[in-house]
Amino acid sequence: MDIEIASLSFTYPSSLTALRKVSLSIGTGEAVAIIGQNGAGKTTLVKHLNALLKPTHGQVRVGSWDTRERSVAQLAARVGYVFQNPDDQLFQRTVRAEVMFGPRNLGWAKNRAAVQVETTLKEVGLLEQAGRHPYDLSPGDRRLVALAAVLAMDTPVIVLDEPTTGLDYAGVEKIGRIVDDLRAKGRTLIAITHDMDFCAEHFERVVVLAEGRLLLDGPIRAVFAQADVLAQSDVDPPQLARLASRLGLETVPLTVEEFIAEVGQAGKTEL
Repeated sequence: MDIEIASLSFTYPSSLTALRKVSLSIGTGEAVAIIGQNGAGKTTLVKHLNALLKPTHGQVRVGSWDTRERSVAQLAARVGYVFQNPDDQLFQRTVRAEVMFGPRNLGWAKNRAAVQVETTLKEVGLLEQAGRHPYDLSPGDRRLVALAAVLAMDTPVIVLDEPTTGLDYAGVEKIGRIVDDLRAKGRTLIAITHDMDFCAEHFERVVVLAEGRLLLDGPIRAVFAQADVLAQSDVDPPQLARLASRLGLETVPLTVEEFIAEVGQAGKTEL
């Protein structure tokens, strides 16, 4: 389920141009983080993947489908979208009903949908909360309900809009484990995030937007090594990358383990 975005431009009815000739190719199974300052066009870009928005100019293809020729309902079978604010997404009376809605809406048989729902709730750690009303849960657990509702649809592409916002350390770690598991299963993941440390730990490619234009696109280490360019989009590299740069290390570590190993190697070289 490759994604092709060709010279995409989008102007809102208010005459605000949010995207300017953005071109991207995202292959099946890639994990891509989209970063940039507020107003850079990140959410506008991903809303084109499921036809919530349609191009003013250019083209977006999901697999063989041109999104201009498909409805949101049709694209829901290919692209699952987890909103930044779960309260914009949740509307059922129980957690189980919320997670069941997507598969049933896609036409799944009741038994198949029920098995998928139970499996998904277990994966996100909400099986014991299945009978509760989503709005009786904590904000972090509501975010997990919204995520489960999308995961249960088993779409080949999953879009996460600011998945770690408002979460404590344990919540971020749980989302990270889910992301890693999805990557291992070969799902295509696209995440909008301001959390550079989360980005560094769980994604392999970074797309940087600034004022509706594509600023950088490449492997995560190569992108985070370009601090001067990132600054044009008001983005700082992850903490470990900044510390490594100040210490004069040659590589861009993405994890604590990599950082320690690099510091140790640098110490041996000096000796």
